[in-house]
Amino acid sequence: MPLQATSGAASYDAFGGGVPVVPNYIEDVFSTYLYTGTNTNPNNIVNGIDLSTKGGMVWCKARSAVNSNTIWDSARGVKNFLITNATNANTNLTSTYPTYGLQSFNTDGFTLGKNFEGENDTGDSIVSWTFRKQPKFFDIVTYTGNGSSKTINHNLGSVPGVMIVKSTTYVDNWAVYHRSLGATKYIELNNTDAASTSVGSRWDAEPTSTSFSVGYNGSVNASGETYVAYLFAHDAGGFGLSGTDNVISCGSYTGNGTAGNAVTLGFEPQWIMIKKTSSAGGGWVIQDVMRGMSNTGSVALSAQSSGDEADYGLSTIIPTATGFTLPSYGGWNGSGETFIYIAIRRGPMKVPTSGTSVFEPVAYTGTGTNNRIITSSITPDSVIPAYRNTTGSKYWYDRLRGNGTYLITTGTNAEGTDGAVYGPQFNKVQTGYQQGTSDSGFLNNSSYTYINYLLRRAPSFFDEVCYTGTGSATTFSHNLQAVPEMMLIKRRNTTAQWQFYFAGLGNTKSVQMPDNDKVTSSGLFNNTSPTSSVFTVGVNSPVNASGGTYVAYLAATCAGVSKVGTYTGTGTTQQIDCGFAAGARFVLIKNVGVNDYAYGYYVWDTARGIVSGNDPYLLLNSNAAEVTNTDYIDTYSAGFEISSTAPAGINANGDQFVYWAIA
Repeated sequence: MPLQATSGAASYDAFGGGVPVVPNYIEDVFSTYLYTGTNTNPNNIVNGIDLSTKGGMVWCKARSAVNSNTIWDSARGVKNFLITNATNANTNLTSTYPTYGLQSFNTDGFTLGKNFEGENDTGDSIVSWTFRKQPKFFDIVTYTGNGSSKTINHNLGSVPGVMIVKSTTYVDNWAVYHRSLGATKYIELNNTDAASTSVGSRWDAEPTSTSFSVGYNGSVNASGETYVAYLFAHDAGGFGLSGTDNVISCGSYTGNGTAGNAVTLGFEPQWIMIKKTSSAGGGWVIQDVMRGMSNTGSVALSAQSSGDEADYGLSTIIPTATGFTLPSYGGWNGSGETFIYIAIRRGPMKVPTSGTSVFEPVAYTGTGTNNRIITSSITPDSVIPAYRNTTGSKYWYDRLRGNGTYLITTGTNAEGTDGAVYGPQFNKVQTGYQQGTSDSGFLNNSSYTYINYLLRRAPSFFDEVCYTGTGSATTFSHNLQAVPEMMLIKRRNTTAQWQFYFAGLGNTKSVQMPDNDKVTSSGLFNNTSPTSSVFTVGVNSPVNASGGTYVAYLAATCAGVSKVGTYTGTGTTQQIDCGFAAGARFVLIKNVGVNDYAYGYYVWDTARGIVSGNDPYLLLNSNAAEVTNTDYIDTYSAGFEISSTAPAGINANGDQFVYWAIA
């Protein structure tokens, strides 16, 4: 029977009625959540994962302090934990410390009590990784050993790619099965040893889609002892609107000792755990996007260690649109060594239905303090800050390029890096961002007012790709999951104009920034329009010099959320219908008519005011302060209105204009 689907965060309904088939998305079953310990009961962690009715596992690790990796799961119940960096049996806090540890699994996360093993210590920066039970992603099984061989049923709905087993009553090592090693070999989560061969000892046979078998070794099957097994799927599909998207891969690769060694997953990862298996050392390194897995540096934690985050700098795993690349560091890329991994897909996978879930304009007055938290309701992937009441450059920061790594929209400058000193620190808080250690005189000067545009990557709305040029026409993958109608490309490693692609202008033209000029050249986009999976660049150096490094920001029209479009100026009042329900909260307009070079990139937002009277605007390509005494646009529920007082840069009669509006 065929299925009928609607776009976005939709459900499927069988033709003629029947039971709805609800799509699965990675954001519903996995979360990396950053929080600060309070040592209080309760400390509610709201990550949007239903652990109460679905069940799952929570893995906590202090980032700023030496403390254990603790695992809590619904199968063993609250107030029970295991330590991945130790051989300890299960610890139960119910009778002795009832107000400590994990107190409840909730429909939107979990609740912590007072600190016991580093999961909620006062002032500590802590990360939690939450895995919800879901066929073709993750399952939890408990069983009692019999001392010989035993087959245990599971509900993973696919052949496990990885199984991690620990006795809850017996002091022994953690045993790990990985599909790349097979059932004749095992590794241990609590140490850095190489993979060992042991036929029938740990794994009695290869697992199937319904069961797995353990051997006679005490770490997996001592008689009368109890065990918990965590099962992870591998390329099993089951997600997305089609139900065929993979969200977790368990694979292997061979190191080559050279930075850039690429691993292909078929998706962009947000969480990766890697272990060298051909020789000892290297540990179980864990990196994730929330803590800073990026192009310029990252921090790592290890499952077998109680150590805090260590800054590996350029020795980082770099996520790409289709997988990840490795540094030269031998612990993750030693020449000729074999490595295994678990990788989880980046979210969100759902198409947004509200602009407030993916965009927020934040206006604030500087306080003159360092490390200030800029609060927001979203987890941003890009931040564009600008001075309002004084002249100054306008910057573009983003999570993928790394903390403190900036580009200037008002100049052709190469990428600059201030690290933790200036600019947004994306890896400090879950929502919003933290400013740098010396931001009191930069983005938080008490004499200035500011506007920030916070953008979240999401299907059909906004995406980002970092790539290295080839010098010849090349296609690069993206994850917008829609045809980009606007692309903004900037060379990072040397000076170059920003290049704007607008679908309304065709694939032979670019509008440059900051100089405003419209350029026609086959060397820009190779006269090839982007598709829902790739975009093409030609041979021109601003988009594709051999060895050059670049960033591309991609946007599309998302129903009710954003609109990329064009209009023709009339010189009189006109309403621009974007399909919104309550008007635009952000509007960018550029004149691309005959005299396009004379007019800049105008920007308005509701944080500063889109009202029936005067509306402050900034020019994205100019150092000038905002202009507050003009009334060029007005409110309109379906989008925005161009007022009769608008100048030629906004509404010249007969000129063509391109715009990007967000609800």
